[in-house]
Amino acid sequence: MVPFEEVLFQVRKALQVSPILLHELLRELHEANIFSTQYYQSLYKDGEIGEQSLCELFCNDGEDLARRLSLPIWQNWDISQGILDLALIKEEDLVPSADAESQGIVSDPLSELLPESVLLEYISSLESFEEDFDPNFFDNVSVDTETTCTPLPEDASFPDEVENKKRKADSEKVRRPKRKRAPPYRESPSNGNSPTITPDSSFHLSSSPFQHVLRFPFSPPLLPPSGGQPLQIIQTISPLTPPLIGTMVSTGPTYVIVSPQCVSPGTQIIPLSPADGTVAPSELTGSMLPVGSSSDSAWQGLPPVSVDTPSPTKEGNPQKKERKIRPEAPECVKDYIHHIKSHMRDVCCSMCGGMEMESHYVDMHLVQRKLLIKSGKNANKCLEKELVVLSDSERKKAKLDRSQLFHNSDSKPKQSLALLGKAGVGKTTFIQRLCLDWASGSLPQFQFVFLLNCKILDLTQSNYSLKGLLFDLSVSPRCEDSDSVFKHILSCPEEVLIIFDSFDHIKDFEGLLQSPAKSHTNTKYTIKQLFSGLFQKEILSGCTLLIATRPKDVLNQVLRKMDSLLELCGFSPEDIELYTSKYFEDASLQENALKQIRNHRYIFSLCSNPLLCWATCFLLEQQDSGNDDLPSTLTDLYQRVTSKHLQEASLGHSSLCKTSKQLDIPQLCKIAWEGFKNHDTRVNPVSSTELLDCCLKSGILTSYKTFESQENHFADLFTQNLLSAVHLVQSKQVNEKMVVANSVVHQKKRKVQGESQDVLQRFVTGLIFQKPPDGGSILDSSVNIKAKKKAVETHLESMKPNDLVPARLLELFHCVYETCSAKFAKLLLKNLPDNLSFYGTQLFPSDVYVICHLLQHASALKRTFSINLQDTCIPISGLKELVGLKCIKTFWAHTADTIGLWEDLHQSNDELNLKSAIEKFTLHPLKATQGYHIESLPVLVQIHREKKLPMSEFVSALDEGVPALRHLQRLEFELGVQNGPELFPKLIEVLPSLESLQHLDLEKNQIGDSGAEKLAGVLHFLECLKLLNLSQNHIGDAGVEKLAKALPSVPSLQSLSLYGNAIADSGAEHLALVLPDMNFLQDLDVKFNKFTDIGATKLSAALKNCTGMKSLELWNDCIPYGVFEHLRLQDSRIRSL
Repeated sequence: MVPFEEVLFQVRKALQVSPILLHELLRELHEANIFSTQYYQSLYKDGEIGEQSLCELFCNDGEDLARRLSLPIWQNWDISQGILDLALIKEEDLVPSADAESQGIVSDPLSELLPESVLLEYISSLESFEEDFDPNFFDNVSVDTETTCTPLPEDASFPDEVENKKRKADSEKVRRPKRKRAPPYRESPSNGNSPTITPDSSFHLSSSPFQHVLRFPFSPPLLPPSGGQPLQIIQTISPLTPPLIGTMVSTGPTYVIVSPQCVSPGTQIIPLSPADGTVAPSELTGSMLPVGSSSDSAWQGLPPVSVDTPSPTKEGNPQKKERKIRPEAPECVKDYIHHIKSHMRDVCCSMCGGMEMESHYVDMHLVQRKLLIKSGKNANKCLEKELVVLSDSERKKAKLDRSQLFHNSDSKPKQSLALLGKAGVGKTTFIQRLCLDWASGSLPQFQFVFLLNCKILDLTQSNYSLKGLLFDLSVSPRCEDSDSVFKHILSCPEEVLIIFDSFDHIKDFEGLLQSPAKSHTNTKYTIKQLFSGLFQKEILSGCTLLIATRPKDVLNQVLRKMDSLLELCGFSPEDIELYTSKYFEDASLQENALKQIRNHRYIFSLCSNPLLCWATCFLLEQQDSGNDDLPSTLTDLYQRVTSKHLQEASLGHSSLCKTSKQLDIPQLCKIAWEGFKNHDTRVNPVSSTELLDCCLKSGILTSYKTFESQENHFADLFTQNLLSAVHLVQSKQVNEKMVVANSVVHQKKRKVQGESQDVLQRFVTGLIFQKPPDGGSILDSSVNIKAKKKAVETHLESMKPNDLVPARLLELFHCVYETCSAKFAKLLLKNLPDNLSFYGTQLFPSDVYVICHLLQHASALKRTFSINLQDTCIPISGLKELVGLKCIKTFWAHTADTIGLWEDLHQSNDELNLKSAIEKFTLHPLKATQGYHIESLPVLVQIHREKKLPMSEFVSALDEGVPALRHLQRLEFELGVQNGPELFPKLIEVLPSLESLQHLDLEKNQIGDSGAEKLAGVLHFLECLKLLNLSQNHIGDAGVEKLAKALPSVPSLQSLSLYGNAIADSGAEHLALVLPDMNFLQDLDVKFNKFTDIGATKLSAALKNCTGMKSLELWNDCIPYGVFEHLRLQDSRIRSL
């Protein structure tokens, strides 16, 4: 990502355009969703959008505006860069320029700016100038509001002549030649050292980019001698620049004499007035605010922002591109397209187990996902923490159909898409269905679809070209005239779809986006280089990329740059019934299968995964009688399925039947384990051809045809991991330490291997503790595993659940469940912390069942828990089951889902459980880091006030309102400068109902004076408030005046922080007036504001009347150090940092 300082420099440069273009620039950034609507309005004075109000705001503090714009632009730099470049191009077309050499202007060195001799001679000439000067001259003088200082040409006109020339130029619409513009800000950090202006050789220029330049018709005596350049007099916007405050008193307009040589102002020097020659300490002379404040949340960086993932395109033009006319395809191309579509129909017509796609496919929904972009040192956390986990209600709103996959919801086309899903959820089947849609004409926007299976791609060789990737390595038929077809593909890349299935098999992601391929010709590259070139639009720019992968196993460097992230949902309860009915053709078998699946709740929860649903149906189909019980664990399920497959294959193999020879299962298990260690599903050549034939026939292995040969791979992750677990448990070459390392989660952090490691742990634990199923098993009962079992038991007994993060705690629940041991279940419940947290870990139906199954026995041990279910995506049915447990004392889930649970209980007339669910719900402590944490709170407040649910009449369970609102004591509003101002009004709606609130942290949310005024209107409701943090919110005197009037109405307030705002002397005076009335206030932090020694003196004087106060922190750059030291000597409670 581009450095923030570089973006800040570009924003400063872009802000130098004319007010009209600046207004247009901000409007385009708003339309591109770089700014929210409320944030966009806050950029204009008093919210009135227009060039004039924007110009006034920029005149007041241009640097502040630049920094306010830089953060959202930096976070969306891929989109913003093109908009900024376009604004600069427009400005160059509009701004007139002149050749300096043609005017006889010679650039003087910076060190010779205004030499002493020139200055003295010019001052001496002022006497004659004063005698001849017309007092009314300034009434007619022209004012130039440009930021640069332009010398007066020899043919300069007087004001009347200038006006006539302007009119003439406007009528003729003649474009003048361009003139070079000098930036009013310092150079970019990347350009080296910034120019420095020393006090002896130059004036200190005002930091304001808008200055009135008054052009005087100097007579020759007033010009510098020796052919020097004409001088200019600049009237500053404010009478005095900030460094002069406190040292001079303004008596009228201020004029500064400057050289026409353009000089970028240096860093502002902090005014210091040491007493008796003392020097201010270095920590007090910084002109920039520290990162944080004195509040307890100040250590945190900027809050995370949930954004749509940016495009990987390089510098882009935000303007809409005209749709290109499709070139006429030659006959050979048309024939190949027809051929490839026919081939796709043949290849993609079958599903798992040999079922037909057309008759057995169950269409699943997609969910639009977003990334949580974090800033600061934690920006590169694992993907599972960066994907925003949606609530159940949000997932329902974000559902998409397969036909909407390539639908563009905005003007920005989706050229890179990621299809996410856990193992077995059906990503490959979905892609096959997509290819069939294209072959049948359902995707007319694509002429070509190329499907690549990453399992069989050779990532080590560097002898592939783009042409070879598409024609030789994809699932496409042989092309007779590949040169002509490839040439046509290059002419219409927008109509090409390239799919990378099983993308997680690209194991080494380091440098994946480095060294991209840049040539369409026969230049040889690796697969990674070709993907990087396609992804970064270096080759075949405009084509659409679709990758299918598991969310845990892919680095965020790729997914962050995707245009669209889509998650493939599993089966819903209705989908499970539909799939089962399609699997069994006989009506009686359908009814029996559905009955058994519904009666086994764990199996029913597993069936939300399509692969496990197929395994369950296969097992039911193979049962000898309908009375056989279904397995109760994942290990038992897949052990039975794998055993059935091998038995059927061996019985059908003629050579095995004749010789009564047994399959070499240990060899197969060893191959699976070696592949697991290398993150590879490929099966190397085996010595036993019978074993290979049986595995291929049974479906344990799958054969893929590559460009050079045939490859065999394990059919799915569950099968390979089960066989790997068998090897760990029964092989004599594997010791106890290796088994423990792969059986149960560990306290210490180690490299995350993703979902594959999680499944292996469950299988190993299950195989060690479970009894082999009747009717055959892949386990050898003659092998002694007591030593390994004892080692795993010891490890389980030593586990400390209190030290596990939510994802590892969930895996521990699953491992204990797979043991089927009441002993380990009780041990787990005994060691669990009182506050259970699954925060940020997506809970699937099987996860919810396992948690409920183990916690239901906690009451016998007299254990109660508070459970955090925020950002878990737990369905309403699962939330209802968990909350109904007697051991759950309080719970915290998404507010919208909680309200949905209450409505579900009310509609089912379950008033007892409804009352219990209302009483158990809690919000303490509320840390709002995403918009939905606040957006649903007003609905909760409405329920609290009206004592009824939104879709119902009076509810008796709500007689006393919502206890969660009444008992909330701590609220941290951390939505940041982009989303904070927009959602702050919703927080204001909620605050009057938080009667027990003690800690309110609003730091870094840019609420401004308007937000401070709104807060002042509700402060009197917060009678228990002890800490109020309003640091770094751009609050000025107007906002502080409103706050000061309301603060005495909060009698319990002990700590108030207004650090890093824009409070001047007037605001400090308002605070000083109310300080004596705040009887319980102990700490006041007003550091790094803008009041001078006048405001500091008033606060210091008010402090004398506040005997209960312990500290007053008021240092800022505008207070002379000598004055500050004097105040500190008078009262030791005054502090600096």
